[in-house]
Amino acid sequence: MVKAIPTRSEVPLSATWDLTTIFEDEQSFEAAVEDISQRVTLSEQMADKVTNSGLDLLNALQYGLNLMRDLEKVYVYASMKADQDTTNQYYQGLNAIAGNLAAQVSSAIAFFDPAVLSLSEQELANMIEAEPQLEQYQHYFETILTQKGHVLSREGEEILAGASEVFNASQNTFGILDNADIEFGAVENEDGEWEQLTNGVYSRLLESTNPMVRKTAFQTFYAAYAQLENTFATLISGNVKQQNFQAQVRHYHSAREAALSNNHIPEVVYDNLVDETHRALPLLHRYVALRKKMLKLSELHSYDLYTPILGTPDFEIDYESAKAMALEALKPMGEDYLAIMNQAFDERWIDVMENQGKRSGAYSGGSYDTNPFMLLNWVDNLNNLYTLVHEMGHSIHSYQTRHNQPYQYGDYPIFLAEIASTTNENLLTDYLLRTIHNPQMRAYILNQYLDGFKGTMFRQTQFAEFEQWMHEQDAAGIPLTAEVLDEAYRNLNQEYYGAALTADPEIAFEWARIPHFYYNFYVFQYSTGFAAATALAEQILHGGSTGIAKYMGYLQAGSAAFPLEVIKTAGVDMTQVDYLQATFQVFETRLNEFETLTDTL
Repeated sequence: MVKAIPTRSEVPLSATWDLTTIFEDEQSFEAAVEDISQRVTLSEQMADKVTNSGLDLLNALQYGLNLMRDLEKVYVYASMKADQDTTNQYYQGLNAIAGNLAAQVSSAIAFFDPAVLSLSEQELANMIEAEPQLEQYQHYFETILTQKGHVLSREGEEILAGASEVFNASQNTFGILDNADIEFGAVENEDGEWEQLTNGVYSRLLESTNPMVRKTAFQTFYAAYAQLENTFATLISGNVKQQNFQAQVRHYHSAREAALSNNHIPEVVYDNLVDETHRALPLLHRYVALRKKMLKLSELHSYDLYTPILGTPDFEIDYESAKAMALEALKPMGEDYLAIMNQAFDERWIDVMENQGKRSGAYSGGSYDTNPFMLLNWVDNLNNLYTLVHEMGHSIHSYQTRHNQPYQYGDYPIFLAEIASTTNENLLTDYLLRTIHNPQMRAYILNQYLDGFKGTMFRQTQFAEFEQWMHEQDAAGIPLTAEVLDEAYRNLNQEYYGAALTADPEIAFEWARIPHFYYNFYVFQYSTGFAAATALAEQILHGGSTGIAKYMGYLQAGSAAFPLEVIKTAGVDMTQVDYLQATFQVFETRLNEFETLTDTL
């Protein structure tokens, strides 16, 4: 009998997020959509006089910001309703309405940046002096001025903004295909039960101590991607082409430069990450070889990379227990931080359980005027405890920013996003290693840390390197066919994991299932964020009240300064390599301890 995944209606209300705090019902949502649609029509009259005076500039700026602020609520509500059940056509329709409205709003406010850039520095200064309310937007104007040479005319910006739905078609299609339409079939689990394979079930079965369960899940899972790999290749190629196209029309040298410039990140940060990771690959090869030895395998396969090396000790943890442990682990953050965590648990910010059609994975989302919601697909294991504290880090970062900054600075740049989440993971690891003294369990925690490090610092950098390669191939006129993608991914994967890993033919298809390849050079920030978080966690644990105060300053800064300035003030200079090298040193130290412990078990 196949173990069934519950439908959305079968999930207990207490395990779902409360989106009525955004809109009480669909009628309220529709009214908000209509209101925004009406205000969009005022765009022309705002555009015609935006640079006439300081007051006109202020009115146009506030017009655009207020539109975006209200749009975000609409978009968050619709997208989260769609994510909780991707098979629900009504909510998919709401999401489409929100996407269309976003394109309209983007087009309506596209006049503003070109208008600001048409002013000389002196003209802008004169307007700010004439209208004192503009002073609160000084850094906002500064970010616009950094775009000189990359912003098109008003007409050009309107065209690009209006085409956003077209540009997003590949990503949106991938999301539906990967979450709703693809069928993986059923596999037999450790208990001899036939279980419907989903992204969440697949991740759990790869942790099985039964090699045949792992192998069957792996081969069954990737067979579905192999059948559709030409479709997935067309989607990823279309996504890369649109990113390269937009970079070209905006006069950037590459899509990577264009993407990083949005966060004012120099490309050296990306290059340093890849270079230092390659220098550290011998550590990963050593760990992979150790895994092969300890699992007593004549061949180590890709499906053997996620099962605990020491088997599965008694560390199943249900959601309620995980909540309590998360609160204990994050105590070093202070009482104010813990109070927000309890608010998240008590006020249903979290959608906990997997259900049929629910978007896979986990995330934290929301807008300036909503709760910072979290989507989970809970499984009773240590990995999901880490996921909980990770997403909680995002949500409290959002909460602190929105409660300490005005709307124009009330969100943090993507580059800083993964630092808060991964700092929490580091604190959880420290807590577990401080409180668990049983050698076997301690070795298990170290195994979890080493695996997490492998999955973030090494694996995400591998993805970043592959993403850059795809864009370079397309820019050079080389078609991104399934065959080309398969070969390149297979070779890069082998370079990262080394000679101890036996190359499985299925691993060549892994590129097809990675949603972050559609996120426009986002994925490298998991790695840089992990490394910065390692430094900040040390500061929180050992820097006393000063260290915690610096960290809280980072959480509260939002986008009131450029991201490298924010994190440097918190204590990490990310244009240098020392924070990366120190992070790989922590990995080596814990690998040494793990080897010593396992020799005695």
